Amino acid sequence: MRVKTGVVRRANHKSILKKTKGYVGRRRTVYKLAKQGVLKAGQFAYRDRRNKKRSFRALWIVRINAAVRGLGMNYREFIAGLNKNKIELNRKVLADLAKDEPKAFEAVVNKIK
Repeated sequence: MRVKTGVVRRANHKSILKKTKGYVGRRRTVYKLAKQGVLKAGQFAYRDRRNKKRSFRALWIVRINAAVRGLGMNYREFIAGLNKNKIELNRKVLADLAKDEPKAFEAVVNKIK
């Protein structure tokens, strides 16, 4: 007796079509196009999980630079001073300090000056 793929194929198609919620046009309803869309979306998701880290680092640097310039320094001098004084705060923490706790950030800058 031969094995028919009806049940398995339907399940696979359903799983792909379930992932296309929010897609527009035939990409949402036609399996062949939906599969392409889901694969491409997966590639973008994989790539952008890495790009997100870059974007946040750039944002933190901009915030730190803006805060430091207000206190009469620039970003390059500030980071060099942190390294020289062995202050191990990462850019995320420094950016949060600059944004939410300006007094504490000013204390860090004064320690470097």
